[in-house]
Amino acid sequence: MHAAPISPPASPASSPSTVPAFAPEDRMYLDVYDAIMSHRLHAGTKLTEQGLGEIYGLARHHVRRVLARLAADGLVDLERNRGARIASPGAREAEDMFELRHVLEAKVMDKLAGRLSEADGRAMRELIARERDAWMRGDRPLWIRLSADFHIELAKLAGNALLVDALRRLVSRTTLLISNLDNAGQQPCSFDEHAAVIDALQHQDSAQAQEQMARHLGECACRLLTRAPARFDLRSALGKA
Repeated sequence: MHAAPISPPASPASSPSTVPAFAPEDRMYLDVYDAIMSHRLHAGTKLTEQGLGEIYGLARHHVRRVLARLAADGLVDLERNRGARIASPGAREAEDMFELRHVLEAKVMDKLAGRLSEADGRAMRELIARERDAWMRGDRPLWIRLSADFHIELAKLAGNALLVDALRRLVSRTTLLISNLDNAGQQPCSFDEHAAVIDALQHQDSAQAQEQMARHLGECACRLLTRAPARFDLRSALGKA
C-alpha cells in the first residue's frame, strides 16, 4: 500500500477543521479518508468519479489518482468496469487479516523489547495521550487515526520497511471493521491497551509485550462493524452539504 501513509497529509495531531489548506487532490483524499475512518462513508459504499468530481470541482483523472491512493491504503477496492467501493472485508478476510496482524505485530514486539529508547517511549506515550484526548473531546476521526498510527509508529521503530508497509495496509483495512463504540454501548480502551504494550516494552519483557498486543488485537477483532445502510448522501458524508 506506491504505499501511502496511514495518516492523511495532515499532521496526526490535526483535525479536518484545523489543518492548513491543501491542493484539491489532497483535500479530497483527506475528506474521503476521514469520512471512511469515522464511518460516515460505510464499507461497501460506491464512490463515483462523477460525483466526487462535481463535489470538488476536479476532472476525472484527478479523482482517479485520489481513488488509487485510497486503494493503496487498503480503504477502497477498485474493480475493472465497476468503479470504486469502500473496502468491505468479509468475515473470512477479517479473520485472515487479524491472524496476520498477530504474527507481524508479535515480531514487532520481539524486535522492540529491550530496544525501545527512552525518547521513543516518551513519543509513543505522547501519541497515546493524544489518542485519549481525541476520544474525550469527541473527535472520533482523529481518535481512530491516532489509534491506527500507534501500530504503524511501533512498526517504524522496529526498523523493517517491508513490515511497515504490510502493517500499514492491514491496519487501514481492519480499521474499517471496528464498530461505532458509542452505539455498541462499549467503552473504548484502545489507549489503555496501547499503554500496557509500552509498559511491557519498557520493562524489556518481550513475552509480556506480545501477550498485551495479542490481547489488544483480540479486543479489536470483537469490535466489528454492522453492514452499511442502503442509502446515503455522498455530499453530506464528506461535509460538503
